Amino acid sequence: MALTKTKMQDRTKTFRQQFERVSKEVQKRIVGYEDLIEKVLICLFARGHVLLEGVPGLGKTLLVRTLADALSLRFSRIQFTPDLMPADITGTTIMAESENGERDFSFRQGPVFANIVLADEINRATPKTQSALLEAMQELTVTAGGTTHALETPFFVLGTQNPIEMEGTYPLPEAQVDRFFFKLQIEFVEEDHLVEVIDRTTAAREPKVSAVLGRKEIHEMQETVRHIAAADHVKRYAIRTVMGTHPGRDGSPDIVRRYVRYGASPRGIQALILGGKIKAILEGRFNVSEEDIRYAAVPALRHRVILSFEGEAEEISPDQIIEAVLE
Repeated sequence: MALTKTKMQDRTKTFRQQFERVSKEVQKRIVGYEDLIEKVLICLFARGHVLLEGVPGLGKTLLVRTLADALSLRFSRIQFTPDLMPADITGTTIMAESENGERDFSFRQGPVFANIVLADEINRATPKTQSALLEAMQELTVTAGGTTHALETPFFVLGTQNPIEMEGTYPLPEAQVDRFFFKLQIEFVEEDHLVEVIDRTTAAREPKVSAVLGRKEIHEMQETVRHIAAADHVKRYAIRTVMGTHPGRDGSPDIVRRYVRYGASPRGIQALILGGKIKAILEGRFNVSEEDIRYAAVPALRHRVILSFEGEAEEISPDQIIEAVLE
């Protein structure tokens, strides 16, 4: 159902105000990552999931915990290890005895039954265990013992991985990587920001984060995003951007034809459009522009571009590929 212009103005204004409130609340504890926080929130309100990549100690886990505090949602952390089993994530069917002495099977929920799930060091578990998240991320359900259990919404998975220490890790399957809306890389912050980190974390009192949004407001914001319009030429621009990452397509840059094995999937187009819609709202507009698509292009596509052996040998990054396509 289409909204009137006045209704859209009210809803987008509310969206910007609430988005800013959450962002500022998270920044009470997280220093120097304004752009990262914005992109994580974009994923949340687009009903997507985030893959965070960065070396240890940069605050990936703290960011997720702080976000859960600011949104008053159920938070769960899963520490991925090589011996972790799928049932450790989804839950398992157990035999329970009632007060009358009768025995029956019941399902005990695993840590995936939360609103915000931190999949910490997700590439340390085996592919069998990693795939336990696939159904939850895509279908918002968990199937165990032949019974399907629905997950409570909003449902938001943030996976983290360390790009340096790769010994004993298992690269995520392409099918699972594709389920992540954005892949965000956490870089080292500036010296002034580090001084502020020290002041906040070594003082007598740590910054307190308050809950500023609830489940109802999040659902309304997610619904508002879907009402933002994208003109036909913007949709086609997003499509051409994704098509440009495919080496077999006419017009693909030389760097794509030489170094790319597989280009981005149609989910990449969806991420570009939805990310662009939220960026348009934050800029005070009701229509997605090509600039909004460019803003979302690198985080939406960098994990969906599969390099060839030659590309990996030459140490070409997916970001270079996407920048070439945009140019």
